[in-house]
Amino acid sequence: MKTPNPRAHFLNLLPLLVCMFGAIAQLGSWELLQENAGISAMHMALLSNGKVVMFDRTDFGKSNLSLPAGRCRSDPNELALTLDCTAHSAEYDPVANSVRPLFVQTDVWCSSGAIAPDGRLIQTGGFNDGDHVVRVFQPCDNCDWEEFPSGLAARRWYATNQILPDGRIIVIGGRRQYNYEFYPKSEMTAATFLFRFLAETKDANENNLYPFVHLSTDGNLFVFANNRSVLLDYGGNRIVKVFPTMPGGDPRNYPSSGSSTLLPLRISPELSAIPVEVLVCGGAPTGSYDQAREGQFVQALDTCGRIRITDPSPQWQIETMPVARVMGDMVLLPTGDVLIINGASAGTAGWEFGRNPVLSPVLYNPVAPSSARFRTLASTQVPRVYHSTAILLPDGRILVGGSNPHVYYNFSGVLFPTELRLESFSPPYLSPQFSRLRPNIIFPASNPATIRFGQQFQVRFSVESMVGAEGITVTMVAPSFTTHSFSMNQRLLVLQNTMLTVLSPNVYQANTVAPQSPLLAPPGYYLIFVVHQGVPSSAIWSRISA
Repeated sequence: MKTPNPRAHFLNLLPLLVCMFGAIAQLGSWELLQENAGISAMHMALLSNGKVVMFDRTDFGKSNLSLPAGRCRSDPNELALTLDCTAHSAEYDPVANSVRPLFVQTDVWCSSGAIAPDGRLIQTGGFNDGDHVVRVFQPCDNCDWEEFPSGLAARRWYATNQILPDGRIIVIGGRRQYNYEFYPKSEMTAATFLFRFLAETKDANENNLYPFVHLSTDGNLFVFANNRSVLLDYGGNRIVKVFPTMPGGDPRNYPSSGSSTLLPLRISPELSAIPVEVLVCGGAPTGSYDQAREGQFVQALDTCGRIRITDPSPQWQIETMPVARVMGDMVLLPTGDVLIINGASAGTAGWEFGRNPVLSPVLYNPVAPSSARFRTLASTQVPRVYHSTAILLPDGRILVGGSNPHVYYNFSGVLFPTELRLESFSPPYLSPQFSRLRPNIIFPASNPATIRFGQQFQVRFSVESMVGAEGITVTMVAPSFTTHSFSMNQRLLVLQNTMLTVLSPNVYQANTVAPQSPLLAPPGYYLIFVVHQGVPSSAIWSRISA
């Protein structure tokens, strides 16, 4: 392996190391992007053109964003306005910092979604006349929603989606739906498949909604509902492993609304099998929903559970966050860290049920010693409670929006007004102090880059001050669909680098191996980042397939 000469970089290293130690105190920064985005971003998804689709629900009444050219939505089945000339979906362009209204016909309230292998956003279910609907959004400059009224076999409200290794989408659960189905349909998968685990884990209010679902590297699905979890063989419609109940016994899914993510998958030739770990953080104690209905707002949970689901006898390891949090969002950063953002420290999800907003995000480093994994970051001034969202952007910022705990849009005389502002949070790695360490990808030049499973490919990048070749990693991040404190399909892979080559002063090439199988990375679009000493580049898009 050819590496930079340490002597040649010595004069740069000393001030850089001083700068790095000084930057430990950096807490990140917030920026107001849109004072009025027009809608409250209850749901968000990043598309392969770098734009973000947002939507709330059609029965909120009028939004603050008009549909173009006098267009109006007419729906005799609507529960709010049967004639509505305002938008309830929008496309946000982070580069231009602009909002384009979109037209959605049926109610998308508390729905689910996933990015298909071809880049389309597949959005499923909702409420009222939208509960059986599949909606498709193609990423292009002037595209809008296309709706298929009978796309689902069952009513899906508060369901969860997951991309499968064959490119299909599985839709799991929803209110009073103890089953799953697939999209697109075939003769073999036109119906629903009973999943008794969802019926067994519901509480007295029939809640275990938006179950946490993660694709394991054996092709089975880890499914977590309230405080229990199983490994589901969806093809054979059978449970292949039952995990221990999460210690404490408190629920973590909606409306207790903790959050969960699959921790980074680290590909290494030394490992015969890649360990798979799941993190579940926050939520509300048992009974919090009923107590909130009586005006009693219980302190949220301050614990995280972490479990290695590929171990022969997996056990939960419990960790304590710096602050209790319900309705928080967990975002995988390109560095492999987890950002926990948004939410409240008391109450629960539901209309008017959250209290004491948590304004400071927390950074979780999964590879740090257990006593040093959490770090509190800079605070926002905008409370983000029920119906708030957060999503990773290609430049490494976090887009934050939403928060509306009211049945309609309500901007005055309430504890937490409907929130139409969009913000970005820049994690500490985007501090100007790190600009000399930040890589810039210059190859592949095509965007997206086409990659095959198991293919060795090159990533060429420049960096002003290289500290060391051992500090270079290449990561792949799947775009997620985010709503109600859960980012569906969120996935990060740390790729195997075989060699780093110096091409010219400040220009380097990493020889990198793509994931070997769709079990590791389902086919589709991914963001590729180069990370140098914990500082990521802006991403390029890639599309991986067989």
